[in-house]
Amino acid sequence: MTFLTPQFFCFFPVTALVFFLLPQRARNPWLLLASWFFYLCAKPIYLTFLLFTIAASYLTGRLLERKKSKGALAACLVILGLLLFVFKYLNFALSLVGRGLNLLGFSFSTPVLDILMPVGISFYLFQAMGYVIDVYRGEVKVQKNYIHMLLYVSFFPQLIAGPIVKYHDIDRQIESRTVTADKFAYGVYRFSCGMGKKVLLSNAFAEVVDKVYGYELSEVSAPLLWLAALLYMLQIYFDFSGYSDMAIGLGKMFGFDFQENFNLPYISTSVKEFWRRWHISLSSWFRDYLYIPLGGNRKGTMKTYRNLLIVFFLTGMWHGAGWTFIIWGLFHGLFQILERLLLGKALAKTKPIVGGIYTFLVVYFGWIFFRAETFGQAVSFIKYMFVPHESTIIAASHVDSRLAMLLVLGILFCGPVQLLLEKLLKRSLISEQDFTASLPCTVCCMAMLWLSIMMLINNTYNPFIYFRF
Repeated sequence: MTFLTPQFFCFFPVTALVFFLLPQRARNPWLLLASWFFYLCAKPIYLTFLLFTIAASYLTGRLLERKKSKGALAACLVILGLLLFVFKYLNFALSLVGRGLNLLGFSFSTPVLDILMPVGISFYLFQAMGYVIDVYRGEVKVQKNYIHMLLYVSFFPQLIAGPIVKYHDIDRQIESRTVTADKFAYGVYRFSCGMGKKVLLSNAFAEVVDKVYGYELSEVSAPLLWLAALLYMLQIYFDFSGYSDMAIGLGKMFGFDFQENFNLPYISTSVKEFWRRWHISLSSWFRDYLYIPLGGNRKGTMKTYRNLLIVFFLTGMWHGAGWTFIIWGLFHGLFQILERLLLGKALAKTKPIVGGIYTFLVVYFGWIFFRAETFGQAVSFIKYMFVPHESTIIAASHVDSRLAMLLVLGILFCGPVQLLLEKLLKRSLISEQDFTASLPCTVCCMAMLWLSIMMLINNTYNPFIYFRF
């Protein structure tokens, strides 16, 4: 089940209605049961691995409460890391071993294991790891209430696709929180915006992108390749930020305040700034639990560059077991280093628009590697963007007035409109909560919900990029 399936629109009203009818002490157990049902709809066996992860982190936390043992912490992290490795990276590792042995002259047929990766495992394992690290550091008190621990990791809005919720951001909310009419209204507003992003924009862009990547690239015209790369850039933003908005909105409806996961990343004027605005919960997780423990930028220039490459290598790997993801991660890591070497100072002396164009191009070409099925396909894609060639598949056959209108809206609503709106709200001194309760906003919310539901009913094409991570 996802937020865009017919089952969810039956599941959520029942969950919310019972939640508000129950006394305060019974609400967390009810949300836990509802979250398990939500996850069971994916595949019942997946719940076993989720519960094992929670049990391991909970027991480790209790052990660390008694004694700050590096061995207990390391054992828990290794166990959880192995769980992620087996489900997500084992086949990739076996293929690397097979290629290495073949290059050395050994005959080795690489086995392909039929392993189904549990939905959301990359998200909930990182939450569990972050919790035990925080307990070891003494930054949070150990959670003794097992139901609260179960709810922290299992809560359905953020379970299958984030954001990655850090325990220290939510521990007090699990114990006690207040649901107000304004908060619920704001939650509906965020959910509606997220649903509109995903269904009305991302899905429309995805149809063209998937078609183009499915063609023989030598037959695709250069303008269509440039357009497809732009459409994917918008698709992945509206896909993931839309789902994050829906998760944040659902959390608000039940009284939770989740960390923002996107902050207009495409208005960034450097790659460093881009990663402060894109998938904030992941980049901040790697910063807090990997980059800083490795030494950050405190142990000299070369070690800083090493740490950046390690972080971005693992950022790429987190997204998927494949060379395209690794190259995408290292590509961003390389530009982070270049900005510290030369580009940062040069960009600081130029106008923001120069930095914006530079960042746009880095991110734009980086997404080509991220989307490609293989490294060779990514190289061919970029090659035919620049090399003149005869083509039979042209942009005109894929672009109609509807797509053109959505493309304009996508460009406007990935930064420019929000910046203007923020300025207007600041000038009028209207708060987020007051704004969401206004009549125009209510009408917009209802319109987006209605249009999104109609699109879901009439169109079965509904891919979700981050669902597989």
